[in-house]
Amino acid sequence: MKVIASSIRKGNIIEKEDGQLYVVLTAESFHPGKGTPTTQIDMRRLSDGVKTTDRYKTTEQVERAYVEDQNFSYLYQDADGYTFMNGESYDQIVVPAEVIGDQSIYLQEGMTCVLSIFNGVAVGIQLPARVTLEVVETEPAMKGQTASSSYKPAKLSNGARAMVPPHISTGTRIVVQTDDGSYVERAKD
Repeated sequence: MKVIASSIRKGNIIEKEDGQLYVVLTAESFHPGKGTPTTQIDMRRLSDGVKTTDRYKTTEQVERAYVEDQNFSYLYQDADGYTFMNGESYDQIVVPAEVIGDQSIYLQEGMTCVLSIFNGVAVGIQLPARVTLEVVETEPAMKGQTASSSYKPAKLSNGARAMVPPHISTGTRIVVQTDDGSYVERAKD
C-alpha cells in the first residue's frame, strides 16, 4: 500500500525497492523556509538488523508493508526474548529483544501492547503511550523553590531516569511517556 512519506510513523513497516522490509525507528519531517519539505526516516532492516537513514520529499510515495496489528498481553522475559499472549486465541509469541529495543524498560507484566505480525513473525511493537511508575530516588524538595520550570532528576522503579517537578518525592507514583521517558503528571491512583 503506497502512502506519502510524511504519514510514516515510528513502528511502521515499509518495503523498499530492494524487496526488503524495514521497521521505522524515527520519522521526522523538516519544513525549511526555502526549498522542499522533506521527511527523514531512520529504519532497521528486519532480515539482518542493519540500520539505514533515508530522506524523502514529504509528498513522495513510500510502500508500506501489509502487517497485521494485534493486541497482545506481555507475560515475561527469558533467554529467548519477550513472551506475549493473544487475549482472544491464547496463542503465545516470543519477540526477540532487537525488535523491542530500548522500549523494553517500560514493559510491565500484563501490559497490553500492539504487535505488528508479518508472515507469523512479530516485526514491530507499539507500547501504550503512557505508563505509571514509582519514583524510587530523587532529591528532596527545596523550601521556597517554585514549580515553574525547574525540574530535578529522579530514578524510577523500572531503572529509567526522568526529570520531575520539585514537588515530586520518593515513593510518588508518576505517569511518563513511553516514547521519550518524559514526565507527564502525578498518577491519579
